[in-house]
Amino acid sequence: MINRPHVDWSKNLTLYEVNVRQYTKEGTLKAFQKHIPRLKELGIGILWLMPIQPIGLLNRKGALGSYYSIQNYIEVNPEFGTLKDFKDLVKKCHNEGIYVMLDWVANHTAWDHVWTKSNPDFYNKDEHGNFKAPYPEWADVIHLNYDKQGLRKQMIEDMKYWVTECDIDGFRCDMAHLVPTSFWNEAREELEKIKPLFMLAETENRDLLEYAFDMCYGWRIFHTQEEIAQWKKSVHDLDNLLPHDVFGFPLHAFQMLFTDNHDENSWHGSAIKRFHESLPLFTVMNFTLPGFPLIYSGQEAGFDKQIAFFDKDEIVWKKDKTSDFIQKLSQLRLENPALWSGYFGGNMTRVYTSDNQAVFAYLRQKENNKIFVILNVCNSPLSIKLEGKDFCGGYTDYFTGEDANLIQGTVFNMKPWEYKVFVTS
Repeated sequence: MINRPHVDWSKNLTLYEVNVRQYTKEGTLKAFQKHIPRLKELGIGILWLMPIQPIGLLNRKGALGSYYSIQNYIEVNPEFGTLKDFKDLVKKCHNEGIYVMLDWVANHTAWDHVWTKSNPDFYNKDEHGNFKAPYPEWADVIHLNYDKQGLRKQMIEDMKYWVTECDIDGFRCDMAHLVPTSFWNEAREELEKIKPLFMLAETENRDLLEYAFDMCYGWRIFHTQEEIAQWKKSVHDLDNLLPHDVFGFPLHAFQMLFTDNHDENSWHGSAIKRFHESLPLFTVMNFTLPGFPLIYSGQEAGFDKQIAFFDKDEIVWKKDKTSDFIQKLSQLRLENPALWSGYFGGNMTRVYTSDNQAVFAYLRQKENNKIFVILNVCNSPLSIKLEGKDFCGGYTDYFTGEDANLIQGTVFNMKPWEYKVFVTS
């Protein structure tokens, strides 16, 4: 059991990943700041900024390099702006009621990080005593050695810098399972002495949730959703996930759910390309299953492009129906305790229908608040009849505003990939 409660503000917010380089023509923190009121209106409560530190020049990939090849942990990439620009951004977010998380890369640094000169002992070496990459394909970074107590101490000091100097609210920690859990536990303990934080680990390893982190990635749910969209899996596979990934997920922890992020988009294409017409349905699922929803830069604009990772590739902003859709889902989560994360939220009950091969239906409930979700997880129209009694009662259809009295035997005629969300009236 985690030794501290989650920060209260984390329970019902929507997380948004910011790709600063591609977000605007300027690609700066100051230019991004103009979008904060729009993101507030969208219903975003937490911003996760990809790393803002200077990027290494030695062995750089592409023209601009990888965000995750860091040259100095306690400076701001001059391409993005200044430390003052970042402080101003955090302050503006806080004034709007939005929290800020900074991406943290603890497993490796750039080949020309300042420590390669000042503290070369912080790194793993090859048999010839030279710096080495963690993996051959990660040729632009070199591997840190957490057997060195000096490294652990300095890394924690550098993390503390952003909390004390800029008042950030947490960290998203890159490839967290590649760094010893003992380090993360020590770091969390020290960081909590400054202020309560929210911590996201890029991992599925649950031992990291015991003390150091509040939330991890829901990769298994994501990949199952994606394979269903591509007709490689079915509702049967969702049911198989329930014991371990939903009902069996630790109640004290959160699981991040998503259809896109910088990794998936950069290497596999946009969510629209991968999910096609099923994307709205799986977005509804991620906002209503036990978990914590993520939106990636550009998704709200219906941006259908694989964004370059190492070069400039600006997001094209336009008004799109997806924006209103995400806003409505964010509001649904914000206002209904049944959908809140972890122990803040309600239990999930699987509801069966006359077609359990194509329909995935479930009830979330906390006290008198009920959310009933019916998803036609296939590209064919169908007629279904509700079974059981747990869901019975009066509701409002969240997307149409119509009242509905649902009982055992209620029939629905559903279009391909159609979703229905009912809220207690």
